[in-house]
Amino acid sequence: MTVALRPHHLLCILTHVGEGYSRDFSANMASIIERITKGEGIEIVDGPDDICSPLVDSQISGSTAHCHRENVVAMDQAASSQIGKLLSLSIKPGLHMKLDCALIQTLRIEFAAMRVRSACQGCQWSPFCSSIASAEYAGVLL
Repeated sequence: MTVALRPHHLLCILTHVGEGYSRDFSANMASIIERITKGEGIEIVDGPDDICSPLVDSQISGSTAHCHRENVVAMDQAASSQIGKLLSLSIKPGLHMKLDCALIQTLRIEFAAMRVRSACQGCQWSPFCSSIASAEYAGVLL
């Protein structure tokens, strides 16, 4: 199997410590991170992904769902651009990749240094994620 991830979730998984929009969301996120930790590959997708599913399922579908909002799409575009430049990859739908320890460490260093954080602008979780990064990722699940 492959985990479907939208680009900005490549950043979100770096700081996940079990907090989230709901209990279902957090449990799902933990499950996905466990799959990635065990070596399952990811595929970059456009729009709602495996992490979004509890939010999409609990909301009215369509353009008003959280995952379809313009600001979330803009987060994906920003993450695609910055992570792509960092990794010398085209981060776009259909890309298959594995997040090994070296790649995760590279992303963590750049995240903590605020060099891949333009996707985080305006996100309600940004201060929380910044505190986790500044605490050297203590307690993260990935």
